[in-house]
Amino acid sequence: MIDDTQLNLPDVLAEVEVAFERYERALVGNDVAVLDELFWNHPMTLRFGATENLWSYGEIAEFRASRPSQGLQRRIVKKVIQTFGRDFATASVQFEREGRPNWVGRQQQTWVRTAAGWRVVAAHVSFMGLPAS
Repeated sequence: MIDDTQLNLPDVLAEVEVAFERYERALVGNDVAVLDELFWNHPMTLRFGATENLWSYGEIAEFRASRPSQGLQRRIVKKVIQTFGRDFATASVQFEREGRPNWVGRQQQTWVRTAAGWRVVAAHVSFMGLPAS
């Protein structure tokens, strides 16, 4: 059972921050090898995207290999990384993309420490329209 003393342990939080920043650089740079590395290589790994539902590591890798490499730049508006004990974390971001002024992007990832290091085991990406001002 997790209690408040096990939330956001500084050393664990720092590790997940490093893993997340590595993921972010790979994402906007379309470094497919690093993106594939940072997802758990397992049939139970999930990624629900803006236009796709991917139900395994294999489907995620196939998607990454075939997606366009243009228009991946984004600006993170808000980011919250939370760790729970030494082996489980979530990363939630709100982001904007150039050319989509009335949309906000949302991404959530579940990270788990594996023998190979921190890996994403589940992810969700979606877009939401902003109300007219």
